[in-house]
Amino acid sequence: MRKRLKQLFLFILCLVLILQMFPHTNKKIPKSIQKEVKIALMHYPELRDIPITFKFKRNIKKSVMQAQPTFGALFKSKEERNYTILISEKFKITGEEFKTVDVPSDVLVGWLGHELGHIMDYQNRSGFNLIGFGFRYVFLKEYVKKAERAADSFAVSHGMSQYILKTKRFILDNSAIHPTYKDRIKQYYLSPDEIMEMVKQQDSADNG
Repeated sequence: MRKRLKQLFLFILCLVLILQMFPHTNKKIPKSIQKEVKIALMHYPELRDIPITFKFKRNIKKSVMQAQPTFGALFKSKEERNYTILISEKFKITGEEFKTVDVPSDVLVGWLGHELGHIMDYQNRSGFNLIGFGFRYVFLKEYVKKAERAADSFAVSHGMSQYILKTKRFILDNSAIHPTYKDRIKQYYLSPDEIMEMVKQQDSADNG
C-alpha cells in the first residue's frame, strides 16, 4: 500500500513538473478542448517543441480525427516541422449527429493521444518517406492497419493505455454506434486485449 502511494505521489509530482515545462506557446488549441489536449500532450514530452495546430473541421471521412503534416513540413527537417490535427465537429450514432466535444473527457483524451501517436510516427520519418507514407495509406489497406496500430502502440508506450482503452470501449461497447465504424476499429487498430498484453509486457520489463 505504501509503495502504491509513493508511486502515485511521484506520478503526480511528474505531472506538475511537466505542466510547468509545457507552455504550449507553439500549440494552437480550441478553448473547448484545451483540458483534454493538454492532458494528452503531457504524455509526449518529445513533442514539446513541435508546433501543432488542433483544428475543428465540419466533417472528416471515415474518422473522428486526423493528424497530418503541413505541406511545407515535408521539405523541412524533423525539428522544424509543424502538424495539424483535424477534429470532426460532429459524428453520427445511429444516424443522429453528436458533437465530438460532448463525448466523455477521457475518451476524447484517448482519441487525441492516438493522433499524437501518429505525429510521433511521422517524426521518425524523412520527408520523402512521409510522401510515400501518404500514398500507401490511401491505396493499401494493410498499410492503414500498420499505421493505425503503430499510433496506438506509441500511445500505449507513452502511458496512455487507460485512455486508449476507454476510447476503444466507448466505440466497441456502444450499441448505438454504427457497426461499420466498429468493424473499422476492429480491423485496423489494436484490440483491447492486445493493449492489455502490451501493458503487461511493459510492466514486466520495468520490474525486471
